[in-house]
Amino acid sequence: KTLTKQGRRMMSRTVNNFVSRRLNKTISCNNTYTSAYHHHSMVIRPSHSITSSRFYSSATTEGKYMPVTSLTEEEQMIKETVHRFAKEKIQPLVIDMDCKAYMDKNVLKECFEQGIMGIETPTQYGGSGMSFTSSIIAIEELAKIDPSVSVMVDVQNTLVNTTISKYGSEEQKSKYLPRLAKDTVGSFCLSEWGSGSDAFALRTKAVKDGEYYILDGTKAWITNANEAGIFIVMANIDFEKGYKGITAFIVDISNEGIHVGKKEDKLGIRASSTCEVNLVNCRVHQNDILGDLGKGYKIAIECLNEGRIGIAAQMIGLAQGALDVTIPYLNERKQFGKPISDFQGMQFTYAEAATDIMAGRVLCMNAARMKEAGLPFVAEASMAKLFCSQVAERVASKCINMLGGVGFTKEFPVEKFYRDCKIGQIYEGTTNIQLQTIAKHVQQSYK
Repeated sequence: KTLTKQGRRMMSRTVNNFVSRRLNKTISCNNTYTSAYHHHSMVIRPSHSITSSRFYSSATTEGKYMPVTSLTEEEQMIKETVHRFAKEKIQPLVIDMDCKAYMDKNVLKECFEQGIMGIETPTQYGGSGMSFTSSIIAIEELAKIDPSVSVMVDVQNTLVNTTISKYGSEEQKSKYLPRLAKDTVGSFCLSEWGSGSDAFALRTKAVKDGEYYILDGTKAWITNANEAGIFIVMANIDFEKGYKGITAFIVDISNEGIHVGKKEDKLGIRASSTCEVNLVNCRVHQNDILGDLGKGYKIAIECLNEGRIGIAAQMIGLAQGALDVTIPYLNERKQFGKPISDFQGMQFTYAEAATDIMAGRVLCMNAARMKEAGLPFVAEASMAKLFCSQVAERVASKCINMLGGVGFTKEFPVEKFYRDCKIGQIYEGTTNIQLQTIAKHVQQSYK
């Protein structure tokens, strides 16, 4: 029952040897990077990809295993650069963009100039050539200031650019990726009024006509639609095949058959456009089929799995942004002769908020590192998205409570964060869809 000192030392050596062998078997890391800036754009090129395991952290320094939240020197540079950009260029416009529900053109232009609209896009196509984790870092930093700009950048990188990079032909990559990195917003058109969580029940059809396909249907709740110049549209070429008839098409805004419809008047993320997209006799050449015929469902699933990590990052950034505004106020405001941050009740509240944020960030970064390592990450992505969306709501609510009356006014941005957070439990897979996905993987692990 009780180990002697010698016994404890032997046990310690045994455990350490076991862990060392496990690490050597499961992890191979090399974080050598080269970096360069070009015209104020972030262009960071990894010379070797990061690898990680399900159980151990990914970043290493001279053989020392570091936490998943640790950043390389270059990742830290991305974090600081995007944060500075958001503070200087986006923050002064947040209130106006939220009130008037529009995305400022200068903000959009600056996002392209900073290189954050093509973070993972290879440099040969005009992108920044960075990693997936770099995208996640940028998304979080933007969300600390404005979750609307954050989700615009998220969709561009984790859905549109990734889909074309992964499934596009060389001709498609050369045609579309440089535009998406330089000056053109992309949009991912899957959802319809009758197919939300049941995404594969979509009714948009594609009928073959020689070298063309004629698309007809209406897409709903489409992010970035108002600003987009390139659309990835899911349509069914053969309803008898069910979801195996779903095919992805690339549609340019210049196509006469595509029309951006009603813009939704939303509770939160109001600067981010959410619109109908109508396809009426929309003729798309067969060269603009993305991937294989009937494989659109696979494309959608795989890309949304990555996108969920992006939403997790957005929600954690939102929560951190709310706390960053709240704590300085608590330190300044005095009641009963001392700062209200010194009262135990307040301390317990912001301690819980900070713990939630850290836990969410660990889940998010772990999923991102696993994705980069080529490991299965579907359950981890759903866990991150589920938990971080809940954290965002809890933290934003607590911050309003701590701020008191001013928290309920538009004088402080926390009320906006509170409105913005709700969408995190809805888009790119609702809370129940995440729970269903997680439960499926848990069940399988016990069989």
